[in-house]
This record gives sequence, structure tokens and C-alpha cells, in this order.
Amino acid sequence: MKNKLMLGLWRYVLHVPPFIWQKQIEKGKKRFEKEYGKMPNDFRNVHHFVVKELPEMMKPLTESMISENLELSIDQVRSALDYLEKRMTYLFRNKEGEVVWAYPVTVEKTPHKLTFDTGGKIYAA
Repeated sequence: MKNKLMLGLWRYVLHVPPFIWQKQIEKGKKRFEKEYGKMPNDFRNVHHFVVKELPEMMKPLTESMISENLELSIDQVRSALDYLEKRMTYLFRNKEGEVVWAYPVTVEKTPHKLTFDTGGKIYAA
């Protein structure tokens, strides 16, 4: 079954030829690299930090907490959060401006629960 794609359609399972799905994967990869590649390092660092810290803290992260831990100014953090939130695939802030989810984790209750090897638990975004 390695390197095969099967498509379920009603009661049937169809084999999708590799030349079709491999081309789509390459297109998606190029789009992702184009978007993610032009993201400034500070923005990427903010995203990585919040994804790592949300499961540790188990509460929303404030701009000042992110700023202190990454040694960035509040304006730099706010700019990074604005950029990341605008894309809606990276993070979301509550009405107080705190980060409550950063894909793939959230401190807000969802039906999807994650448990890490370390024993930590959090909800999936």
C-alpha cells in the first residue's frame, strides 16, 4: 500500500494514479513554501513559541509574556501576532488579545483532546 492513494466514492474505492496526486502535492508544497518562506524569522519564532508554550501553560498567552520570553518588543510581538492571525491557519486571539490557539493546539475546550508523551494534555484546534 505504500505510495498509493485510494478514493472512497459511495460504495466504491478507486485507485488514484500517482501522476495526478503527486502533481497536486508538489503544487501545495510550492504554495506553502512561498507563503511560509517569506515569513520573517521573528514571526516564525513567535508562532513556534506559542505552539510550544500553550500546552505547558494551559492558559492564554499575553503579548507581554511572549515579549519577555522571546526578548522582543511588544510592538514586534503585536506585529507578528497580527500577521499570523490574519492568515487564520496559525493562531487566534481572544477579545482580550491573548493567544488562545496556535495550530494545532488550543486552551479552549473542543471535542478533540491531545495527550503528549510527557503526559501533558491539551485540546486540538
